[in-house]
Amino acid sequence: MSIWFGEPSLEWANSRDDTMIRAIGIEMTEVTDGSLKGRMPVDHRTRQPGGVLHGGASVAFAETLASWGASFTVDPATNYCVGMEINANHVRPVADGWVYGEAKPLTRGRTTQVWEIMITDAAGKLVCVSRCTMAVLAKPSEY
Repeated sequence: MSIWFGEPSLEWANSRDDTMIRAIGIEMTEVTDGSLKGRMPVDHRTRQPGGVLHGGASVAFAETLASWGASFTVDPATNYCVGMEINANHVRPVADGWVYGEAKPLTRGRTTQVWEIMITDAAGKLVCVSRCTMAVLAKPSEY
């Protein structure tokens, strides 16, 4: 059974040009019945001075997937979602190529959602595990 409200548009999500998401090359790649997947390059935009993927880039990637995932589960006419808290454990370095993320909700309540995000390298080895709490807020009145 699908968790999404309506049909999520990856094309629309990926078309947002004037954001950090675009600046560091994050792309949403697939919607399954219960998860949102994406990828992020490991290059000059996302590496730390030591030459490997910057932990902050991994966190930005994780929160991006959780934010879009949460947003795709609510009615955009009445609600929107924002991050409240995020944590991450960085377990393996990556020097180049791509990392791949998959975000799945652990709980989807009326006012909060908690998402787990697993980031892996091209070989499928775990690079980072993150958990992100999202607030579900009422859309401001357009009155």
